[in-house]
Amino acid sequence: MRIALHTRVRADRTEEYETAHREVPEELTTAIRAAGVASWTIWRSGCELFHLLECEEYARLLAELEHLPVNIAWQARMAELLDVSHDYSEAGAEAGLPVVWQL
Repeated sequence: MRIALHTRVRADRTEEYETAHREVPEELTTAIRAAGVASWTIWRSGCELFHLLECEEYARLLAELEHLPVNIAWQARMAELLDVSHDYSEAGAEAGLPVVWQL
């Protein structure tokens, strides 16, 4: 399945956000893949962040990562940089952007 998400980086933290994503812990990327993610791409337009995930099941991904210590630490780091964060709770499974058009 494909999931599109929208988050927002704080205007004064864009450089830190990009630096952090050059240093994503291998333990986290391994856990993300193990939770069924084939790819995850993030684009930035100013402060707006757009994510596209290809995964087996988004709700499963969230459930497997929600209480994982490396993800909790990563989300705490991201919370310092973001105005709109990615929601890893059960409710976050409904956070995907609706499809408007597809070719």
